[in-house]
Amino acid sequence: MATISGRRALLHLGAASTLVLAAPVAFARDAKKKSEETISPPEDLMREHAVLDRVMLIYENGLRRANQGEDIDPAVFVQSATIVRDFIHDYHEKAEEELVFPRFKKAGRMVELVNVLTVQHAAGRKLTERILAGAPQARTREPRQAMGRDIQAFITMYRPHEARESTDLFPTLRELITSEEFEELGDEMEKRERQRFGADGFEMMAKKVAEVEKVIGVYDLDVFTPKS
Repeated sequence: MATISGRRALLHLGAASTLVLAAPVAFARDAKKKSEETISPPEDLMREHAVLDRVMLIYENGLRRANQGEDIDPAVFVQSATIVRDFIHDYHEKAEEELVFPRFKKAGRMVELVNVLTVQHAAGRKLTERILAGAPQARTREPRQAMGRDIQAFITMYRPHEARESTDLFPTLRELITSEEFEELGDEMEKRERQRFGADGFEMMAKKVAEVEKVIGVYDLDVFTPKS
């Protein structure tokens, strides 16, 4: 009986040891998975820039083809401007203004750049409002020309705007805050995205853009490849 009890004890000990040894492995695996799934604040902001880049490509191609006499459905411009309003102005830029820009001002870094970016956000919202107002009449020459001027002004401003944020501002953000604050910032940005758009907000917006790209004929990346 003592021998059997001893064997049982050894079996229990062995099972416990296996659990103890497996725990760090499982923890490391979960930590690695979490790390792979986590998107840093600069990366999150820059991939949102990519959504805007794709919308501006739609704007350019839709406007050029409409001015060449092609019958472009006004919904192309309406849907594009709606994405810009909802995802860029009301979400992305507000996150920058409320969560990112104040950290630069507090640190006394790039304050002049931040001030210009804030002014441009306001100007961009006004342009988008006008684009939305004029887009339903885009088949008519004069309204299309007015909308075209606003679209061109929008693109002219946002291309360098994005570039300066992506090359100067976002890479510096990591220098201004601690690792803990950096992580908290990422969590807050993710929380805001979920609250506004659901668990897959970015993916949803990317799909919306892709749908408009397919209508306007710029979804297939190969159309931009030089043929000679």
